[in-house]
Amino acid sequence: MQKKRRNICHADGMMVNSRSVHGEQTSGGGGGLKQEAKRNCLPGKGGKSRAKAKTRSARAGLQFPVGRVHRLLRRGNYAERVGAGAPVYLAAVLEYLAAEVLELAGNAACDNKKTRIIPRHLQLVIRNDEELNRLLGGVTIAQGGVLPNIQAVLLPKKTEKPVVSKE
Repeated sequence: MQKKRRNICHADGMMVNSRSVHGEQTSGGGGGLKQEAKRNCLPGKGGKSRAKAKTRSARAGLQFPVGRVHRLLRRGNYAERVGAGAPVYLAAVLEYLAAEVLELAGNAACDNKKTRIIPRHLQLVIRNDEELNRLLGGVTIAQGGVLPNIQAVLLPKKTEKPVVSKE
């Protein structure tokens, strides 16, 4: 009486014949030690696996959250309906503005020999840049301070030194 062959699943995901696992040999006719390699029997659904979910931010190559921007546009009573491209565009614009301000603020921090960006650096960057100053003109930055500015009339007058001629 022959033993019924069973397939056994190893931890590494390989399916092998039960006789090959227990060291039994089969005689003669073509069966031999049959190993079914490259057949995955790990637990889970059979068939095709779903593709890994990809966020809209990743699809657009952005760091800012497109899904959150879309949700805020829908719930913010800006319009009855929001198109699919609008939150992507808005997230890209916001990311660009943030990157621009942070890059300039990082340079300002380096100029002041600091490793951390503080509100003062943001204030200096925004007020010294014409376009950013126009965009954020009505914004008050806490702990930002003011731009150094001395009126020309308050500066000391330059005195001319008498020219000594060599004669």
